[in-house]
Amino acid sequence: MKNDPRVVRAWTLYDWANSVHSLVIVSSIFPVYFSATALNDSGGPVIDFLGISIKNSVLFSYTVSASMLLVACISPFSTALADYSGKKKRFMKFFCYTGSLACALLYFFTRDTTTFAVFCFAWSLVGWAGSIVFYNSYLPDIVTEDQFDRVSARGFSMGYLGSVLLMVGNLLLILKPDWFGGISSAMASRISFLTVGLWWFGFAQIPFRVLPDGVKKAGQQTDGNWLFNGFRELRLVFNQLKTQTLTKRFLIAFFVYNMAVQTVMYVATLFGSDELKMEGSALIITILLIQLVAIPGAYAFARLSERIGNTYALMCLVVIWIGICVAAYYVTTQNQFFIVAAIVGLVMGGIQSLSRSTYSKLLPQTTDTASYFSFYDVCEKLSIVFGTFIYGYVEQLTGSMRNSILALLGLFIIGLVLLYRIPSQKVYGQPLETPEVA
Repeated sequence: MKNDPRVVRAWTLYDWANSVHSLVIVSSIFPVYFSATALNDSGGPVIDFLGISIKNSVLFSYTVSASMLLVACISPFSTALADYSGKKKRFMKFFCYTGSLACALLYFFTRDTTTFAVFCFAWSLVGWAGSIVFYNSYLPDIVTEDQFDRVSARGFSMGYLGSVLLMVGNLLLILKPDWFGGISSAMASRISFLTVGLWWFGFAQIPFRVLPDGVKKAGQQTDGNWLFNGFRELRLVFNQLKTQTLTKRFLIAFFVYNMAVQTVMYVATLFGSDELKMEGSALIITILLIQLVAIPGAYAFARLSERIGNTYALMCLVVIWIGICVAAYYVTTQNQFFIVAAIVGLVMGGIQSLSRSTYSKLLPQTTDTASYFSFYDVCEKLSIVFGTFIYGYVEQLTGSMRNSILALLGLFIIGLVLLYRIPSQKVYGQPLETPEVA
């Protein structure tokens, strides 16, 4: 039965569980620690990684790119297998458990173990991103279409709130070491990585206990040729997707504007550290405030979408992102960075939650929700690959992150044009694309 409050609450708690990875590992403490720890013997930022000399900030961007590329490659097959076998939750557990373990292993990150830490960071990204595609695919399974926007926003809001709570504890470790026996800031950071793994693993048990498993396709039996079954399921969903014009248009637009959105979230801390020379504590507090602003932002744009339609609401968000890029290019002071960061927080939750719910509304009636969301996930992860790669490459080519911002500005403009090609409202219960698939 859809719209069961207990199931919806459990679903949102996975956002609560895994979002600490996005905040602590991707956006705040880990990037600052990585920048301060991944140094050469002279204390410089150009280090040796597998025999290659590379700047640590560029290595960070390329690691994100490689991890997301790996997820993009394996996600379609894992989701197709999950839909075919009806074991969606088991696949989600695998990525969750291995990703949280990788986070915990970052506790051992020192200058001498940089290579090991890079691989742990990479797999933590794979585990996080790999589990998210299955988590997202539950949305059309557990609620009716009229609830997509609000429940999607509620999930992201729970994630922001949960990550802030853990972050406060981690900040106390870092900023008030005397309260904890005078531990070093490095040790405090490493403990925070361990707490992320434990938090993620522990709170994930609640949704895993309540969420239903996938639905095995009627009349089909899973034989030993699991790879063939997965490929056949993937090909079936892909052929169905090719006939759905609006869904394809949205995926293309999402791919383009999400390149810029995700890159901003992944490298904002590095920009403040390298370009503005901000203190690590100031950067972390800024990211923390962004999470708090994102909560009302997610709900506000969910309400806006109910009034003007999803596409127009997304276009409003992209326009604001364009303004953010223009402002960021001219930022020179810490206070200016704080203002831009606050606006980023306001629109970050809105564009993430509305993108997910908009795609859900464009899906046909189907039991293959994980397979369909794998294409959404592939677009999202490939957009991170290309976005972070473009950002890192432009920085490496020109020596300035500010020039990379101009590339992101262009992506937002193209995404805005592509969104304009999609009707802004889908009437509840009357999909714009009506074919029903098994």
